[in-house]
Amino acid sequence: MKIVKAEIHAVEFPLKEPFIISYATYPHMAAVIVKLVTDTGLTGYGEAVPDEHVTGEQVDGTYEILKNVLAPQVIGQSPFDIENIHHRMNGAIARNPAAKAAIDIACYDLMGKATGQPVYNLIGGRAHDNLQYPKVLSIESPEVMAEKAKKAMEAGFSSLKLKVGGADSATDIKRIYAVREAVGPGMPIRIDVNQGWKTVGHAVQVINKLEDANLTWVEQPIRMGNIRGLADVRQKTSTPIMADETVQSMEDVLEIIRLEAADYINIKLMKCGGIFPAIAMAKAAEAAGIIAQIGSMVESSVGSAAGYHAVMSRRNIETAELTGPLLFAEEIGDLDFQLPYVHLADKPGLGVNVDEVQLQKLTTMACVVEGEQHHGN
Repeated sequence: MKIVKAEIHAVEFPLKEPFIISYATYPHMAAVIVKLVTDTGLTGYGEAVPDEHVTGEQVDGTYEILKNVLAPQVIGQSPFDIENIHHRMNGAIARNPAAKAAIDIACYDLMGKATGQPVYNLIGGRAHDNLQYPKVLSIESPEVMAEKAKKAMEAGFSSLKLKVGGADSATDIKRIYAVREAVGPGMPIRIDVNQGWKTVGHAVQVINKLEDANLTWVEQPIRMGNIRGLADVRQKTSTPIMADETVQSMEDVLEIIRLEAADYINIKLMKCGGIFPAIAMAKAAEAAGIIAQIGSMVESSVGSAAGYHAVMSRRNIETAELTGPLLFAEEIGDLDFQLPYVHLADKPGLGVNVDEVQLQKLTTMACVVEGEQHHGN
C-alpha cells in the first residue's frame, strides 16, 4: 500500500464565541486538513492547527509547506513506515510541527483503516476505562467566570480549566477565588497562565497567594523556553506545576527531567509533530515519574480524535483537554462527546466520519499533490 495523492484544505472553523487566552483572542480557528489517498483506495485524514505564538507557524505558511515540501515527501511511501516518514519530513524542513502532525495523523488513520483497528490499538491498546474532558473557561471578569463555572458544574462537568494570565495578576487571583467560591471545595480546578506571569519572581508571588484555592496544577506560568526558571518556580511553590508551551520536543522533555522543572507536561500533537513523537515523549516522562496530558490547539474532530487515541494508549497520560469540537459553530467530524466523557468509536483508524460537503464549505484554499504534480489554488 502506497500513498499516491494528498488533498490539502486550508479551512476556518467559526467559533460559538471568541476564545480568549493571555496572548491572543480568536474569533475563529484556522486549520489545514490533509487527506491522504492510497493506491488501494483508502483515505486518511489529518489536521494542522498552527499557532504563531507557540510554534512559529501560521496557516498560510503551513498550507504552502504541506503543499510544496511535506506532501511530496510522502507520495509513494507506505503509511506504515511512520518512522521513515518522520525522518523524511525532518530532513526536508526543520520544525513546523503542526504541518508534520497533519501528515502523521493521516498516516495513522490509514494504518488503522488498513488493519481494521482503531488507532489506539496500534500504539499500546486500551489503557483507560474512559476519557474525560474539563470545561475550559476563557479569560473574562471574575463574576462571569464564576457564573460560567457554576453552570458547568451543574451541567455535569467533573473538572474545570481556567484561562488566566491577564495584564493584572491581582484580577487573576480574584478570578480564581471567585470560581472556587462558586463551585465549592470539591471541584478540581486547574489554571493555565499561558506564559502570562512572565518572570519567576512574579509567578512565585502569585502562586503563593493561591494556596487556599486548592488548585490541581498551575500551567506554564512563565515564558516558554525558560526551563530553569520553571524549575525555580516549582522549587519555591507547593502547587504542582505543568509545563506546556515549553514542551515542544523530546529535547525539552529531557531538559525538564534533568532540571526537575515540572510535575506534569502538556504534550500537544501540534507542538511535537503528531502521534509518533508524542508517544515517545510520554514514555520518557513516564520513566522520570512525570505525568503527561494531551492538550489542544483547538482542533476539530480529526485532530482531537488523534489526541484522544494517544491518551487511550498510555497509562501515564492521565488527562486530556481536547474540546475544540465543542467550541465550534460548524465542524467537519463527529467525535462523540457525552459530558463529561468523550467516546472513541471502535472503528478502524481515527473513527471519525469527515463530512466532505462541510469541508468544502469551510475551505478557503485547496490543492492536490500527486507525485511531482501540484494543482489547485
